[in-house]
Amino acid sequence: MPFKQAYRNLKNLSTSKKIVWISILWLVAISGLHFYYNRSETAGKVISMGYMPVISNLSAPILDHLTKSSETVRFRAVKFAAFAEMVESFRNDHIQAAFLIAPLSIVLRQQGEDIRIIYIGNRHESTLVAGKGLGIKSIEDLAGKTVAVPMKYSGHNIALLQLIENKQLNGRVNIVEMNPPDMAASLTAGSLDAYFVGEPFAAQTLKSKDADLVHHVEDIWENFICNLLIVKKSFINNNPDETKMLVCAAVRSGLWARNNTEEAAAIASKYWNQPVELVKFALSTPQDRIVYDKFIPSHDEMKVLADLMVHHGLLENSHIDGLVDDQFAKNVGLTNITDLESILHPKGYKFFTSLKTSK
Repeated sequence: MPFKQAYRNLKNLSTSKKIVWISILWLVAISGLHFYYNRSETAGKVISMGYMPVISNLSAPILDHLTKSSETVRFRAVKFAAFAEMVESFRNDHIQAAFLIAPLSIVLRQQGEDIRIIYIGNRHESTLVAGKGLGIKSIEDLAGKTVAVPMKYSGHNIALLQLIENKQLNGRVNIVEMNPPDMAASLTAGSLDAYFVGEPFAAQTLKSKDADLVHHVEDIWENFICNLLIVKKSFINNNPDETKMLVCAAVRSGLWARNNTEEAAAIASKYWNQPVELVKFALSTPQDRIVYDKFIPSHDEMKVLADLMVHHGLLENSHIDGLVDDQFAKNVGLTNITDLESILHPKGYKFFTSLKTSK
C-alpha cells in the first residue's frame, strides 16, 4: 500500500532528513485540521472584535458564543492583554471592531484614524482597591503611595487625577501604567499599593481578602465610561447591516446578562480564563451595581472627557468632530429578550430605511 511504502522510505532516510519530513507532515496535518475547524465553525462572514476581559466588554464573549456556528455572520472575540496591542491590530485591519478604553478612542481620532464610536459598554464596573493592611480608606491615604491604572489614556487615570487635584495632592501620588491582568499579582506581591481598573480584576483581590475597597467608580464619577466599541467609517460604509447587527446584539446581550447573571458568568469565565465564581462575584457585588442600559454614545459626553484630557495635559485640544455615530444604538429594539438565543432575534432590530452619512 502507498502508506506502507512511504513509511519504508521514511525509515531509510537519515535522521536529519527524517526530522525535516516529519516536520513538514506535521505542519500539513495541523494546517488541514485548522482549515477544517474554521470551515466547520461557520460558513458566513467573520467579523473579529478585539476586547479586554472586563465586564464593560461582556458582550464580546457572549456574541462569540452565540454565533460560533452561524451561517451568516460570526462575531469572533479576540482577547488582548494590552490596549496598545489591540490598537495596532485594529489599525492594520486584523480586527474590524475594538472594545477600546474610552479616552484612547479620542486619541486615535485626533491621530487621523477615521473611526466611529457606535456603542458604550456596560458602566459602573471599575473599582479602586488598596493592599490589605495599608490603612488606605480614602484618596488622602494614597499620598506617598503607588497606584496602577491601565494606561494614561484611561478614564481611571483621569478620574484619579481629578481626585488628586480636588484633594490638593498633586505630585504626592505615584501613578503607574500597568496591563490589567498583571495588577492583582503585583498588589499581592507588594509591588503596588493600590490599583484602579475594570472588573473582574479588582474583584480578584477583594474576593481573596488581599485588598480593601477604596472606591467604586460610581462614587466618584456617575455614568463612568470604561470601554466603548469603535469601528472604522469604511467598515460602516461597506457593512451597514453587519454594523447594525453588531450594535443591536451587543446592547441586547447586556440586557440579557442583567437578568441572567449566572449564565452570563459561565460564558464569560471560559473566554476570560477566570473562575466562574469570581466573574459572578464581580457581576453581582454589590447587587445591581452594573449599568447595562446607558449604551448610546453621546458627543457631549465624549466632549466632557476630551476637555478633561486637555485639562490634565493628555491632549492639546478637545476636537472630536465626527467621532460619535449614535444611529445604530438609538435604533436597537429592547423588547423580546427572553433566552440567550433571543439576543439575535430579528425582532430586536428596529429596521430603518437609510443610514446617515457622517462626515
